[in-house]
Parts: sequence; structure tokens; C-alpha cells
Amino acid sequence: MINEIIINDKPISYFLEKYPFLTSFFSENNLDITGKENLNFYDFLNLFTEEEKEDFGISTRKTISDFIIYTNQMIEFLGIQEDNGVNSVSIIAGNDKSGNPEKFEKLTIKKGEIICIVGPTGSGKSRLLADIEWTAQNDTPTQRSILINNEIPDKKWRFSSGNKLVAQLSQNMNFVMDLTVYEFLELHAKSRMVENIEEVIDKIIKKANNLAGEQFALDTPITSLSGGQSRAMMIADTAILSKSPIVLIDEIENAGIDRKKALDILIDEDKIVLMATHDPILALMGDKRIVIKNGGIDKIIETTKKEKLILIDIQKLDDKIMGLRTKLRQGEIIEEI
Repeated sequence: MINEIIINDKPISYFLEKYPFLTSFFSENNLDITGKENLNFYDFLNLFTEEEKEDFGISTRKTISDFIIYTNQMIEFLGIQEDNGVNSVSIIAGNDKSGNPEKFEKLTIKKGEIICIVGPTGSGKSRLLADIEWTAQNDTPTQRSILINNEIPDKKWRFSSGNKLVAQLSQNMNFVMDLTVYEFLELHAKSRMVENIEEVIDKIIKKANNLAGEQFALDTPITSLSGGQSRAMMIADTAILSKSPIVLIDEIENAGIDRKKALDILIDEDKIVLMATHDPILALMGDKRIVIKNGGIDKIIETTKKEKLILIDIQKLDDKIMGLRTKLRQGEIIEEI
């Protein structure tokens, strides 16, 4: 949260970039910061003479206090997660469905890593994702515990509807709101107090269409989006607008989108990515893969150099298949492979 030490240490431009809603604070208090953004707030207020402070009704101490209160209240109201402090998530071993101890002690996943979760249907992949989302503390069926930066997570991440440590993209994404794509994205951007809304929406739609098999427009009703289009839009939206530092993905391979580009988008935004998958391409794209059996973590495998070479060959085959799909969608005749 914001305090006097941070205000004294950082220039006004830092706060404006991180919290665009602060432009309202300055305008409502008749504080013209134009050309003075590189000053810290104390130094800015000290530019006023005692006579000007009296004329404008400015009290340095009160203005600083109002700034801190306003900023922290808006952070809480908007559910802004200070993700620059979330550098790792750790899983402390629990038990499988039979009560047997899991075959590891602790797994730490760092920001920028991709971890895949593999195993048969019903083995417990989604349960692991749920434990992380819930920041389990030995209080779920698996008896696992989750640490953030090697510490017990703040309870607000578990119970607050606004402060979300995790953004989860599930298999089924059904929209019921009567909105266009533009209206949906605009609503989310406004809830985040984004100033350059048009620019952000344009960025999201371009990235989404770069993922989707079939293009869609801003005036497309979200209820008419296909499964792949919905997933593409939400991945782009999560990467760009979500403040959650951890992204959990359940079965991205069935979405009909460019999987590698999807992961690249999320990693570019400095997220920790965990995904449950049956897809060998996605599994080998990850830095590590967690193998689930009987509800417990059976193995943790680091992707080898040989597997990365095999991945190149698999991707070439996948590109051919994707090319054939595109031709079929466009009504072309398949004459060669």
C-alpha cells in the first residue's frame, strides 16, 4: 500500500503510470502538475509559496494524507494486485486420494515460467489448479499448502472478490451478457480505471485475432463467439488487463487457437503460467511438467534438451495439420499433405 516513504521516494510520474486514476485526484484538488511530473509529491507541494498555499487552501500535511487515503482506497476498491511483489509460488506436498504422501517435498515456480500439469482424465489436475487458486493451507482434500514468495499468503487473496492472486481460464466459457466484444472489453477497462481505453481495446482485439482460427470484430456479440474465439479474447484480456500475477489454464488445446502464441502473450506480460493439458506440444513447451496420479503429484520432470528437439519435429507436423484445417475451413480441396 502507498505510504509517505514511497511518496518521498518516487516521482509523480511513477504514480500516474501505475495508477492512472490519480489524474482525477490532481484535477479535483486544482493541482497543476504539468511539466513537474519528475518531482516527488513533497517537492511539488514545496514549489508553492506560503501565500499561494493560503490562497489555494493547500496544507502540505493534509494534501499528502488525502493523497495516501485516496490512492489506497482506490487500490482496494478496484482490486488492484501489487504483483511486482509476487515473484514465486510454492507448492508444499500433501497426499493423494488414498492418503499416501506425494512424491516430492516442495516445488517453487518463478515468474516467467511455464509449468504443465499432465495425467489421465480424473487424476486430479484441476484439483491442483484449485489448490493454487484457493491458496490452500492444509485445508483441502489434498492437504497441500501454497506459499507466495516462500511465505503464507495474505488472506485477502483468498477471500476478497477484488484482490485476485490468480486468473483462471477454464475449459468452458459461456457468456450470457447481451454485450458486443467492444462493450465487454470497455466495461473491463473502465473497471480498471484505464485511461487509454481505445488503445487497450485495440491491442486486445488484435492479439485475440492473432490467436483465433477465425477473425471476429468489435461489434460481434460475445454470445455468438465460438469456443476458440472466446478463449482467444479472454487470454488476450487476461494478459493485458488482469492484474493477477498467476494464470491457471485448464485444457487450452481444445480451444482452436494458436497455443504457442497464447503462451507467449502471457509470458510477455510477466505472468506465472500453469496449465493442465493432454497436448504433447504444450507439455514440452513448459519448463517443467507435473505428473498427477490418483489425485497426487507423482513426478516433477524438467523438460530435457532432447525433448525440446523432439518438440521442433512435432510442431512441424502440427503446422501441417493446422494448414489442412485452414484449407478445409476455406472450402479448398486437399490435394497433397
